[in-house]
Amino acid sequence: MPRAATYVSIIMLASPIISIIVAAHDLQGHLENCLNSILNQSFRDVEVIAVLDQSAECPADLVDDYARRDGRVSAVHLKGVVGISRIRNAGAEHATGDYLLFLDSDHIIGGSTLQAIADRLQDAKEPDILLFGHTRLHRRRSWPGAAAELLARQGREPFTPLDQPELFGAPAYSWDRLFRRDLWTRQELSFPDAFYEEVAVVHRAMLAADRIGVLKWNCVQIRRRHTQHPAGAPGGTHFDVFARYEESFGLLEERSALDAVAPFLFTRMIRHYLFLLNLEGCLSRTERPEFFDRASEHYRRFLPDGYKRPEGREGVKFQLVASGKYSAFEAARLPQLARSFVSQGATVRGR
Repeated sequence: MPRAATYVSIIMLASPIISIIVAAHDLQGHLENCLNSILNQSFRDVEVIAVLDQSAECPADLVDDYARRDGRVSAVHLKGVVGISRIRNAGAEHATGDYLLFLDSDHIIGGSTLQAIADRLQDAKEPDILLFGHTRLHRRRSWPGAAAELLARQGREPFTPLDQPELFGAPAYSWDRLFRRDLWTRQELSFPDAFYEEVAVVHRAMLAADRIGVLKWNCVQIRRRHTQHPAGAPGGTHFDVFARYEESFGLLEERSALDAVAPFLFTRMIRHYLFLLNLEGCLSRTERPEFFDRASEHYRRFLPDGYKRPEGREGVKFQLVASGKYSAFEAARLPQLARSFVSQGATVRGR
């Protein structure tokens, strides 16, 4: 009997496998669904760290109620309105699990996802990073994540980042992968107080990883149209994205990974800039020319030797950025904007 009691004590004191850090900025009222999707799963070796600042969108009473009812949940209250970066950083500092998973309040994870993740971690011999798929729910339709095809081509054996450099062509999200906590602390990783806070952090973690594994499941569903967190960063602007990619390309030089990774990261970078230039309401009319000029400067500065642009219409857009001619870029957008306007009008009339 004493041995059994000792065994139980050890189990209770052991660190969980996964620390799930939930940014409790609940603009659209999804936080309760998010927490339930975690806590109602059969796999229970997790801790949930719900972090909130003092913004009106953070429901302190709701988070505290979950912490009282379930011992796996802890609430971290931050002073002031600090934004998503400090919220995530505070969660990582409080984590005790072997792996970190960063989620937002509008993320949902499927019923057996955590067990599948735990099984894959063991099967892949506890990699530094575990990548998995996600979907996006928009207008009642589920859309696959941008990395779906890349992940589908991966084998079961873990790999190094330079074995699969094409993965740097996927968006750098912090919520479609698990990070081994000792990698996170060893690399002193943290999110900067800026927009697009994930980009360089994810790239630094990927480049520092000795072994990366893949789980070919869509583990997370995001329930908003775009990926940028609505909490943003106090004082941040969309122009912060340029500093993030400058840092990422600097990392490639530090790690002697420029030749292998640069073509894929370059494509991702220009796609990101084009997305922001085409995203309605993202940049003001006065900001657009400057943003385009910065994108063109990055195109020329970071263009890899022997780079081949994408084919088709996307390649034309790349060429327009390369040209540095904003007037030509805007003229090329007019037919697209006209089609979008007609489509929106037809939708409204059809209601």
